[in-house]
Amino acid sequence: MNEIKVFAPATVSNVACGFDVMGFALHGVGDEITVKRTPEQGLQVVAIHGAENLPMEADKNVATIAAQAFLDSLDEKPTSGFSFEITKKVKAGSGLGSSGSSSVASVVAMNELFGKPYSKEELLLFAMAGEAAISGQPHADNVAPCLLGGFVLVRDYHPLDVIQLDYPDSLYCTVVHPQIEIKTSDSRKMLKQQISLRKAITQWGNVGGLVSGLAKGDYELISRSLKDVVAEPVRSMLIPLFHEAKQGAIDLGALGASISGSGPSIFALSSSKEIAESIGNHFTSLYKEASIDALIYVSQVNPKGAEVIS
Repeated sequence: MNEIKVFAPATVSNVACGFDVMGFALHGVGDEITVKRTPEQGLQVVAIHGAENLPMEADKNVATIAAQAFLDSLDEKPTSGFSFEITKKVKAGSGLGSSGSSSVASVVAMNELFGKPYSKEELLLFAMAGEAAISGQPHADNVAPCLLGGFVLVRDYHPLDVIQLDYPDSLYCTVVHPQIEIKTSDSRKMLKQQISLRKAITQWGNVGGLVSGLAKGDYELISRSLKDVVAEPVRSMLIPLFHEAKQGAIDLGALGASISGSGPSIFALSSSKEIAESIGNHFTSLYKEASIDALIYVSQVNPKGAEVIS
C-alpha cells in the first residue's frame, strides 16, 4: 500500500464537568488526510486545504509531529518518505478538536500503511504527541473519542487509561461555532491552578452523575450533572453571547449546554433530534442578529471515530 486517505471526526471535549477527561465524537464534520509514500526520505506537508496560516514545516504541523512519533516507535525505520495532504474541515481554535482530528487522521493513516502494527488504543499516545505540540499538554479528551468513536472517559494519564462509556442512542448534540479563534494554550492560561474543595467536590459529583446518567439513559440525571463550576465561569467571558445561547438552549429543552473544549464553540445535549434542531435554529438566529458569522452542527454521537475512506 502506497497511498491512503483517512477521515477523523470533530469532537466535543470537557462536556461541561469533565475537564480534560471527557469527550465524544461528532458525525459529518472532521479532517481528511491523504498520505503517500515518496522516494525522498522524511515527512513533507504538500498541501493544506480549508485553512490559512497553518505550518507547512514537518516539525511544526501536528499531523507530521504525530506521524513522526509513530515512526520513532518502530524497530525498523522506513526506507521511503511520506507526503501529507490535509483537508481541514475543523477550524483551528474552534474548540472542536481541530489539532486532535489532524493528529488522529495522520497516525491512523501511518498505521494502515505499515500493516497495522498497533491497535487503535495504542495509537493514542502518538496522536497525543500532536496535541501536546499545539496545546502544551498531551491531553486525550479530543484524540480518544476522535480515534475510538463514541463517548469516552480518560480515567488516568499515568498510565493512560481510556474508558468507552455507554450512552443512549437518542442522545443528540447541537454545536454553534462563532467564527472567532480561541487558542487552547491561551485559554488554559486563564484557568486557576487551584480551586476550593467545595468546587472540586461539586465537579467530581457531576462527573459521576453524568457517567451514571449516560449509562442508564437517565436524562434527568444527565441534565443535573451537565454543570461546570471550574472552567466555564472563566472561559465563557471570551465567547460572545455565551449566556444567551446557553439559556436559550435550555429554554428549548436542552439537557444542558456548555463550552466545547476551550471554546468558542458551544454545545447543547438533547434527548431528540427535534429538540436539537430547534436549538440549532435558536443559535442561528441569535448570532445572525448580532452580525456574528457562526457554523451550526446537529449530530448524534459518532460511534466509529476515525476511518479509512480510500
